[in-house]
Amino acid sequence: MKVIVCAGPPTTGKTTVLKQIIKRIIHSGFRPVYLKVDVQYAVEDEIFKKEFGIPVKKVYSGELCPDHCNVMVLGDAVDWAGREKADFLFVETAGLCLRCSPYIVGSLGIVVLEATSGMNLPRKIGPMLTLADVVVVTKIDLISQAEREVFRARIMSAAGDIAICETNALYGIGINAVVKKIHASAAVSYPLTLRGNPPVGTCTVCVGKKEIGWQQHFGVVRPLENEMFYRGE
Repeated sequence: MKVIVCAGPPTTGKTTVLKQIIKRIIHSGFRPVYLKVDVQYAVEDEIFKKEFGIPVKKVYSGELCPDHCNVMVLGDAVDWAGREKADFLFVETAGLCLRCSPYIVGSLGIVVLEATSGMNLPRKIGPMLTLADVVVVTKIDLISQAEREVFRARIMSAAGDIAICETNALYGIGINAVVKKIHASAAVSYPLTLRGNPPVGTCTVCVGKKEIGWQQHFGVVRPLENEMFYRGE
């Protein structure tokens, strides 16, 4: 079984890209399953179940960072996909924590970026881009050729020689290149481990303390004019 983790900022077209991919996966005779991780509302699982008739699950992270939640539930999700005798587990994350990398070792990490989001977006999202295997650039029909070239150059500047697939996902243009990457990816293997290092965020804000100002908190804190440091027990 192969695990495909699809991340990216909100509204980039992750669901549309996955619909096009899963349609082709099913047409090739394979059995996919789908997991949606979101914060408090999502209907994508219902869409995939209705349109493709595949097994689906949905998890709300609630007060957890959605990528934190993804790390917690992904082991159970792989076990579930195995019981469903799936060939592919597709995981769509909420894409709200741009510092996190939701990808796991032995999976294929896809990040979806929309070309209309600004030329500097690739410089802003960190490990969600730099630790992915494939960048799917959507909405390329809405920008000029010059803007496409600048956007591609910014991706390469941030993430090196990462594979870039430019698409018009609404009409399925460019999706076949992504599907080839999926078929060429390795099967998932145990133990499941996270790519890269999670962000440092152990502090009293993380456990619900509401006061403003680093002087009111303990753990990893940061003043305006200095670097972060550890304060307290």
